[in-house]
Amino acid sequence: MPKTARTRDPKEPPEPSAEDTAEAQKQPSPPPPDDAGLPRRWLLMGFAVGFLLAVGHIYLALFPELSELERNAFHFGGFAFLCALYFPFSKRAREKAPAFWRWADLALGLVAVAAAFHVATAESAIYDRGVRLTALDWTAGVALILCAIELTRRATGWVIPILIVASLSYVGWWGQFVEGVFQFKGLTWETVLFRSLYGDFALFGTIASISSTYVFLFIIFGAFLVRSGAGEYIIDLSRAAAGRLVGGPGLVAVIASGLTGTISGSAVANTASTGVITIPMMKRAGFPARFAGAVEASSSTGGQLMPPIMGAGAFVMASYTQLPYEQIIAVAALPALLYFASVGFFVRIEARRQGLQPQVYEGPGLWQTTKERGASFIIPIIVLIVLLVNGFTPTYAAAIGIATVIAASWLTRTPMGPKAIVEALAHGARNMVMTAVLLCAVGLVINVIVTAGVGNTFSLMIADWAGGNLLIAIALIALASLVLGMGLPVTAAYIVLATLSAPALRDMIADSTVIDMIAGGQLGAQAQAIMMISAPDAAAKLAAPMPVAEAKALLMNLPMEIRAALRDLVVDPAVMTAALLSAHMIIFWLSQDSNVTPPVCLAAFTAAAIGNSDPMRTGLTSWKIAKGLYIVPVLFAYTPLLSGDWGAAVEVFLFALVGIYGMAAGMDGWMEARLPLLLRPVSFAAGVACVWPANLLVDVAGVAVVFSLFAWTVWKSRQGPAAPAASRAAG
Repeated sequence: MPKTARTRDPKEPPEPSAEDTAEAQKQPSPPPPDDAGLPRRWLLMGFAVGFLLAVGHIYLALFPELSELERNAFHFGGFAFLCALYFPFSKRAREKAPAFWRWADLALGLVAVAAAFHVATAESAIYDRGVRLTALDWTAGVALILCAIELTRRATGWVIPILIVASLSYVGWWGQFVEGVFQFKGLTWETVLFRSLYGDFALFGTIASISSTYVFLFIIFGAFLVRSGAGEYIIDLSRAAAGRLVGGPGLVAVIASGLTGTISGSAVANTASTGVITIPMMKRAGFPARFAGAVEASSSTGGQLMPPIMGAGAFVMASYTQLPYEQIIAVAALPALLYFASVGFFVRIEARRQGLQPQVYEGPGLWQTTKERGASFIIPIIVLIVLLVNGFTPTYAAAIGIATVIAASWLTRTPMGPKAIVEALAHGARNMVMTAVLLCAVGLVINVIVTAGVGNTFSLMIADWAGGNLLIAIALIALASLVLGMGLPVTAAYIVLATLSAPALRDMIADSTVIDMIAGGQLGAQAQAIMMISAPDAAAKLAAPMPVAEAKALLMNLPMEIRAALRDLVVDPAVMTAALLSAHMIIFWLSQDSNVTPPVCLAAFTAAAIGNSDPMRTGLTSWKIAKGLYIVPVLFAYTPLLSGDWGAAVEVFLFALVGIYGMAAGMDGWMEARLPLLLRPVSFAAGVACVWPANLLVDVAGVAVVFSLFAWTVWKSRQGPAAPAASRAAG
């Protein structure tokens, strides 16, 4: 229908596009990077090095002419140089003596480059000498580890440096003095240094390979998408899809942040990039400032859960589990939709509580927006998925995807020329500095965990503390992820947690199958014989069905090695694969919680800075809104959301959708109208009934209660306009 000109009512909210963009430019941005005070020639040097690093990595993705060790050394050396340049030893020291400390930082970067080069080229000679290190090897190796410690301190604080020092000294010295299961007799310092440099899980090992391939290539891919105008397209697409709905500006933030986050790989960067538009837009619509910031932080956190890229998380998980990429993104789709629906429910509820009405949106529609600006986003994503599904490596697919972004941009109003290409390459490298140095340095910690067997011990401790209760085990892992997340970005936190706890979680999930078989009296003769090695008095019980609780107690009383043998015998390999995927997906989801959980919630703090709201209140609100991070992992463990066929997964999805809405309404006390105090726990309990894996009758009863409450609040809202909540001014 053609639009007709009209006079705007002065009381009507202004159209979001131009107004919100102008308002966003006035908002305070997150703190600028430390390179803001560098002289122009130093910035140009960093720009050039970043450009060369990006080009080099793309070339190696297409033509892998270097060994894995050489590529990882090139990766760490280059980013160590940039880290020394951009992150000063001390801001105060650089301010007092800028020239001296700039040259000192430059010298540190060059030492890291030289040491990395020596380590990469000395491997053959070291093996020829019978794995004996020369004085030069010692000097380069020690210098490299000290550089890794210092640069991670500069970029991320003291958590990782302390872990590195504690880990290396544990296997080299004080582990022998520890009593109990964590006692380690120790290695010679020469062996410690060699394994720290050349081990499979070392400074230049598996984790560095993940950083130098999947993570960096997709960060470059994301930088190209942003530079091509895909970010603006996502915002416009979200406005066209949700701009006319109740709470539309909040729903715009949810959609835009989800689409942007899957390619950005960082909740903080996603919050900073989309938040300058969406947070002012939500505030102008009437949302409290703290709520607007919390919605943006929660949505940006969920971007890394959204296929097809998941902030490179899908590729890291594929590398760790050895499962196909397409299998991971296929099962990740419905859970991601659940998470964003949960955030959208809170937006809708808050909009109703504040008495907000749909806004007038006069921008282009979905088709017009996509036709004008969508090519630079849609075509590269399609090409990327097609390449990955057809068996091409993620690094090769990312390199081709980058070329596709450039080509597709010429179908839009913002074609990428040579200047834009160079800028995208350099900005991609700049965005990678902290992550690259950190992931390589974390390899030193992972190497100790593997060498000393700490991971297996920790897994056994989780199983012991949980007492066979899977829910308690998930809660313990959630607590560990929160603590680790205070000092680690999501990818690093996931890697550390997966190394420590994934085996125990996988086994506990698989044990549910064994328990069901024992309870049903379905164990074969060989399995019964294995059980009777440690429980000879159980022979009579195993021949007939028994209560599930008794079967669980019987299994849990068996020694670990007997349980493992029984599991290997009776659990189908496909079930074990599903248990492995569920365990890693649980850990990956829980690793996201530090972005939105106080006391350290960087995404929420970034959103608070943009929205001029109290940081801690914004963090607490984002923690409430992001409850899907804790609910959905429970579904991974107890339901066929990941492990079942599509019919079973969709059934779980639909029940969970209703259940999460019921829980959100119970927490906030609103649906379409206010819920009386006595009905709030009813709504919450009905939501839990929908989500909790009990039986179909309980699920249906929960759905009936939630829908009844919803219908009642709809009827109540139509009896008269609901008074806006008193909390409108509280933000």
